[in-house]
Amino acid sequence: MDSRDIERTKALTRRAVTLGGMKAALFVVLAGRMYYLQVIDGAQYQMLAEQNRINIRLLAPPRGLIRDRFGVELATNKQNLRVVLIPEQSDDVTATLDGLAKLVPLGETTRARLLREIRRTRGYIPVSVAENLSWGQFSSVNLNMPDLSGVQPEIGETRHYPFSEITAHTIGYVAPVPEGQTEGDPLLQLPGFRIGKSGLEKTYDLKLRGKAGNSRVEVDAFGRSIRELARQDGDLGAEVVLTLDMELQKYAFERLGGESASAIVIDVQNGDLLAMVSTPAFDPNTFNVGLTNAQWNTYLRNDHKPLTNKCIAGLYAPGSTYKLSVALAGLESGAIDTNFRVFCSGKKQMGNVTFHCWQKNGHGTVDLHDALKGSCDVYFYEAALRIGMDRMAEMSQRLGFGAPLNVGLSDEKAGILPTRAWKKAAHNAPVTQGDLLNAGIGQGFVLATPLQLATMAARVANGVKAISPRLVRSIGGQPVPYEDAPDLGIARSSIAEVQAGAYAVANEPGGTALRVKLDIPGIKLCAKTGTAQVKRLKDGDKRTQEELPWQLRNNALFICWAPHDAPRYAVAVVVEHGMKGSAVAGPIGGDILRQAMLRDPARLAAYETPKGAKTRETGRA
Repeated sequence: MDSRDIERTKALTRRAVTLGGMKAALFVVLAGRMYYLQVIDGAQYQMLAEQNRINIRLLAPPRGLIRDRFGVELATNKQNLRVVLIPEQSDDVTATLDGLAKLVPLGETTRARLLREIRRTRGYIPVSVAENLSWGQFSSVNLNMPDLSGVQPEIGETRHYPFSEITAHTIGYVAPVPEGQTEGDPLLQLPGFRIGKSGLEKTYDLKLRGKAGNSRVEVDAFGRSIRELARQDGDLGAEVVLTLDMELQKYAFERLGGESASAIVIDVQNGDLLAMVSTPAFDPNTFNVGLTNAQWNTYLRNDHKPLTNKCIAGLYAPGSTYKLSVALAGLESGAIDTNFRVFCSGKKQMGNVTFHCWQKNGHGTVDLHDALKGSCDVYFYEAALRIGMDRMAEMSQRLGFGAPLNVGLSDEKAGILPTRAWKKAAHNAPVTQGDLLNAGIGQGFVLATPLQLATMAARVANGVKAISPRLVRSIGGQPVPYEDAPDLGIARSSIAEVQAGAYAVANEPGGTALRVKLDIPGIKLCAKTGTAQVKRLKDGDKRTQEELPWQLRNNALFICWAPHDAPRYAVAVVVEHGMKGSAVAGPIGGDILRQAMLRDPARLAAYETPKGAKTRETGRA
């Protein structure tokens, strides 16, 4: 081998060594990278791979139940067969909706809403297409799944109100989350999720919602579910237990019949609201499943206002029921006493205006007892002139008028208690003698809600404590404590005089509520009737109440309590345009009070949330 061959061999050897070294170095780098990926960062990449295979889905929690004082379910949950669409998993959203329309009802309005919602939400967020399907419809969707890309049938829960209209205004209803309000809480983005929109459902919405669960679902390359790997159900929302007695609530609702009216039963010792009814009402279940335009317009056009909770949002002149407050204001201020007498001829002249008594021929000479018993307007005209507007208002505030009573329902009205300052601010005018006369009989500017009337009745019946009405007994198993009621600050002698007058109304000759009887041995009621003028007729208009259009007729009011010697329950009834308190509202109120006395719900064993029940307060049993 010559020198050139030797050099050539050495060169090849060096190249082989160099290439071998480079390969070895590359192998070391590759091995190091593989070690880094598989060992050091292995957990992270395993998680990423799992995410491509497994979907974690948020599960809506069951909404907390609402019960009456004995555990009867007033708001519960039932199975909801529904269909949702995940836009990004659909090959053609329009085609998918076309296919679904052949299986489940999808009107043009619904279709337009769905397309609008799909455009404004992220593609991976499910959109609720149809809910509350029949089993046949639900089965059809499942059978046609291969042709409906992006569609997922689901079995969930929906809110249900077993007593429908009877508790509609108090319990309220839930409805879908409005557009533009889904941010901030992932729950709000779940298809078909509902939030409280009125009544107690709205007030306690956050507590009733519960805590979300989750589901781990294995999916294929197209995002279709293969199987559920793990599931953690959400925690049931807090249970809300009310003071209502459903049996009494049903009776009051039925007794009001088709009237535009309200009725309240209250425990005079602690303020528990045992019944709270407003008629006519609406079906809250229709708001949950979706109200049609026709249904909504029907509610709006109804002159009996079924959407209004008249118990807290109806404002009425209290009429002669207000005379209890005026009498106490007079006695406590010293403006009148039991010896103060007035001759009633049936009218009182004030300047060029004549103020009439309901008794056209007058009551003759009457004292306070007789004036309350016979509801003499002229007596209270004279009393109001002596008392003055501010002192009447001050006593009325003590009895519950002039401010919301805050029982946990939105839209409660404060009413109006006119004073000299109020008249100046509202009308830029001083209080006139005419204003005083009108206020003395619960007319003019004075306005109150039925709840305020019931509270006045309860406080006068109690005679000692300014009890406040309450509607909720416990939340999440935790009792809502009674607040210490302040003293009424009214002399016992004054209370006794007014209580005696209310007793005479229903039990002595000449009383305006003699037709109202409890027919329970040993138990008698105290009462006050009221007939409030809605429109003052012009002189010469001789039309009777029956001849007037319904909306111009007088309102009928009635308050009562029993037993007379140891009061326990009070009732307030207002019948819009019922014409006469003693003839219309009185018998209704008496029947409801009789039912309360016979049932005596305050003395029955009340429901308590079972220990170990799941609530949102604890999140676990």
